Amino acid sequence: MTQDLLGLTIEELKQFATEMGEKPFRGKQLFVWINRGVSDFDEMTDLPASFRQALKEHACIGHATVLRMQSDHKDGTKKFLFGFGSSGDTEEKGSLDAAEAVFMKYKYGNTLCVSSQIGCRMGCRFCASALGGFKRNLTPAEMLSQVLTAENVTGEPINHIVIMGMGEPFDNYDSVSKFLKLLHDPAGKNMSYRNMTVSTSGIIPGIRRFAEDFPQAGLAISLHRMTDEGRSAIMPINRKYPLEDLLAAARDYTQITGRRITFEYALIRGENDREEDVALLKKRLQGMLCHVNLIPLNKVEESGMTGSSRKRAEAIAEELGRGGISATVRRELGSEIDGACGQLRLRQIKD
Repeated sequence: MTQDLLGLTIEELKQFATEMGEKPFRGKQLFVWINRGVSDFDEMTDLPASFRQALKEHACIGHATVLRMQSDHKDGTKKFLFGFGSSGDTEEKGSLDAAEAVFMKYKYGNTLCVSSQIGCRMGCRFCASALGGFKRNLTPAEMLSQVLTAENVTGEPINHIVIMGMGEPFDNYDSVSKFLKLLHDPAGKNMSYRNMTVSTSGIIPGIRRFAEDFPQAGLAISLHRMTDEGRSAIMPINRKYPLEDLLAAARDYTQITGRRITFEYALIRGENDREEDVALLKKRLQGMLCHVNLIPLNKVEESGMTGSSRKRAEAIAEELGRGGISATVRRELGSEIDGACGQLRLRQIKD
């Protein structure tokens, strides 16, 4: 049986090397090569030739396959549809074993928006990820392969990670946790936890666990509405974890970590961008260590919703600022490509 080595920790690779009759330190050498994006054992030149031959016979390094890629020539954004395993284009329609990632360029470095699941079961009305249904969780190896493959394709290093792609990260907590630790390992990508942000729709046990496990990492919570009735109508998760409990968990998070929390607020014209909505947003976040990221909603035909104008978004940011709440309007990246999470996978399924 062939052992896939991608996504294994140093300790796991040391154990594998020992089982192959090698010294444990060979496992660490393997880890370094794998996390550099090397998948050809012959390129691992500090390994003995006999070990490299045994690896070719008994092991492999899995990787994501680029099924589609869209590029925005104005700002360098690239959106990937990654296939995993042997899925390719052979999946039945509606069951594509693929997920999306978005490469974005900023002044402070390159960020990859990573998916944690294929599809999503949260059922948010405005999100394209849920339209194709939930298929499965991604493994730590499949999340790591998004990073390594994106680096290989772009030829550029990835300095920051946001787990804001397809799926709900806290619905796949253990795999997300291992992925973050793999990125952080000094022998691998050596990425600071401060350069990692995880976004949740509001799974409170995950928020509390994350605060304890990763106090240096960033947390973003999708709010979008500020009443239980309104939020439950577009985000069914609110029925299980109501808004008041969610905001209490957010306050606890800031006290435990000392870090500012980000609230994502997708602006939907006529639904959550009215003056009364802004007033309630200010009232409920008053005094909290937070930042509001205002997002003019990407158009998803199937949702029947329309995003607010950028001008309206900027006016809301100014109003929040006057109320003492830090707020910005998300920079528009990838305007030439399918911007919303799940759109590219949905297009592939339809095609």
